[in-house]
Amino acid sequence: MYTKSFIAALLFGLANSAAIEQRQTRTTSKEFSEGGCADILFAFARGSTEIGNMVHIPFLPLNLPICQLTCHQGTIAGPPTSDGLKKTFGANNVATEGIDYAAALAPNVLAGGTDVESKLSMQNTLLDMAAQCPDSIIVAGGYSQGAAVSHRAIEDLDPAVQDQIAGVILYGDTQKQQDNDQIPNFPVDKIMIICQPGDLVCLGTLTILPAHLTYGQRADEGAAFLASQIQSAQVANKARKAKRDAEEIARLAEADMKKVKKNFIV
Repeated sequence: MYTKSFIAALLFGLANSAAIEQRQTRTTSKEFSEGGCADILFAFARGSTEIGNMVHIPFLPLNLPICQLTCHQGTIAGPPTSDGLKKTFGANNVATEGIDYAAALAPNVLAGGTDVESKLSMQNTLLDMAAQCPDSIIVAGGYSQGAAVSHRAIEDLDPAVQDQIAGVILYGDTQKQQDNDQIPNFPVDKIMIICQPGDLVCLGTLTILPAHLTYGQRADEGAAFLASQIQSAQVANKARKAKRDAEEIARLAEADMKKVKKNFIV
């Protein structure tokens, strides 16, 4: 019975997913580390046992060939979220970076839902983004253990780096209940947690049911949330830039006035 439900969930995801040829984001994405800064930087942490650094290939029963069920499936959260951002802002304006962490099963049972090495992998990526691209808007996200990695990486970042992160999207969040629907020390209004009905992971367990494999169906919601956060950040950045420009013009005008007064006295 469980196997039939599992297969049905995967096939439902297949029916609701876009053809892989239409995707702009591949299973491994290193657009920041290999391509440098962009207007928008998106860091995403995949879930346990996923291939590449972005995409989800779940354990398959019945020895079915992987591509028969998963090459076009809708259980993938990272790539369609990235593609949603690229559709909204333009592919050349978004650099997506999958987090290169082990995504092993064992760290799920640790306090905090992941291990130190995984936390540091995402944390260092976010620090590099902020340091190398101070004018970029950063958004982040994670699925399953990747959501836990996001919690642990972001919660103790320097406030200046946290300020540069406009939004975080978490799918099937293994730390939702443990952290009270938030990332500690990070603004609640910058976070969206998406949990499917029937996903027990969101209730503080590590029980994986078919619902946990269907977050590709909700990726448009995650992308829309991040897009809204980015647009708000763009407005705020524009206002700050206008203020800085006005202050610089005033400073130069004051300096010119002092020169005029000095020359007049002489």
